[in-house]
Amino acid sequence: MAKKSASSQVTSDAKASDAAGASLQRPSAEFLYAEELASLETSCASEPRPPGWRLSPRAVLEFVLGSPEKGVASKFVGRRAFLERCIVSLATNRGLMLIGEPGTAKSYLSELLASAISGDSTLTIQGSAGTTEDNIRYSWNYALLVSEGPTDRSLVPAPLFLGMSQGKIVRFEEITRCPLEIQDVLLSILSDRVMAIPEFQDDSRMLFARAGFNIIATANTRDRGVNEMSAALKRRFNFETVAPISEISQEMDLVQRESTRHLELSKVPVTLSPEITELLVTTFRELRQGKTTDGKGIEPLSAVLSTAEAVSTASAAGIHAYYYDNGVIHPRHLIQHMVGTVLKDNPDDLKKVQHYFEHVVKARRQAHWKDFYDARGDLC
Repeated sequence: MAKKSASSQVTSDAKASDAAGASLQRPSAEFLYAEELASLETSCASEPRPPGWRLSPRAVLEFVLGSPEKGVASKFVGRRAFLERCIVSLATNRGLMLIGEPGTAKSYLSELLASAISGDSTLTIQGSAGTTEDNIRYSWNYALLVSEGPTDRSLVPAPLFLGMSQGKIVRFEEITRCPLEIQDVLLSILSDRVMAIPEFQDDSRMLFARAGFNIIATANTRDRGVNEMSAALKRRFNFETVAPISEISQEMDLVQRESTRHLELSKVPVTLSPEITELLVTTFRELRQGKTTDGKGIEPLSAVLSTAEAVSTASAAGIHAYYYDNGVIHPRHLIQHMVGTVLKDNPDDLKKVQHYFEHVVKARRQAHWKDFYDARGDLC
C-alpha cells in the first residue's frame, strides 16, 4: 500500500540517519544488536527454521542467552528450558503470554524475541484504559476516506494489521490494563489468523496473516483482577512466568552491565564499583524478599524494588556523581536516588527503610557498608 511504503521509507531513512551518527536515547534491540543478528543469520543459514522467521530457533536462543564462542553477548538471565518453551510457543498457532512481577524484564524479553524472529520489535501495542480498537487493528485518514472512500490509501494500519500483513511478531504490552472488549479483539485473529475489514467490498475485505506472524503479550501480577482475561482468550495463549533472578551474583552482573550501558548511552563516563553494586543489589533484594542474606526476617516494602528499578537507581546515581561530584559514585548517591524509588505509594515504606538501616546496615562491618550507614541522613 502507498501509505505503508511511504512509512517504511521514512523509517529506513531515519535508521540510516541514526547509523550515520545521530544519537538515540533508546535504540531498539534490532538496531542495537544489528551486527550480532546479521552474524547469527549467516551462521544458522543451514538450520531449519519456522516459515517467516529470520533466525532458527537455536539461533534465537543464542541471541537471548548469549554465545561466547560466536561473540554474542548475554542479554537476559533466565533458565534455558523456560526460553526454549517461549520460542517454541511462537512457532505454534498460539500466542505467548509472559506474566510476572513488575521489573522482571518481560517487555525486554518480548523485544529480544521479536528482534530475533522478525528483525523488527517496533510493532508494539501499549495496553491502557484508553487503548481502542484503532490502536490495535487499523483506523482511517478521514480526509481521504471522505474524498476517496475506503481504499488502501485512506486506511491507516496499526501494529496488528502490519504484523499480519508483513508476517512479523506483534508485542502487546500490559494487556490486562485494557478493557475486556478490547482484549477480545484478539480472539478471532489468534484463532483463524484473519482480520475482517468490513469497509472494503472486494477481495481486500479479509486480511490473512502471513507466515511468521504471532503475538507476544505481557501482564504483571500486580494487575491481576483489574481486567481479568476471558477464558476464551486465555486458551489462545501459552502462559509463561518470568521469575525474578534467583542468584545474587547474576543480578549483580546484570545491574553492573545494564547500568554501564545506560550511562554510556547518556555519554556519562562513570561505572559502578563492585562495592557499590553489592550495596544496591543486596539492599533491594533484602527489602524485596523480606529477609536478609543470612535469613533474618525484616518487613518487606510495598514498593516494587525490582532489578529494573536497581538499574534505574544505579544509572541515576552515576549521572548525579558525574555532573555534581567528581565522577565517583558514593553510597550517598545511591541513598538519594533510592528515595524516589521507595516513596511511590506508601509513606510507611520510608520508615521501613530507615528501620532496615538501623537494624541491618548498622551491624555490617565492611567499609562500604559503614559509609552506606553514615549517609542515611539523606533518607528524607
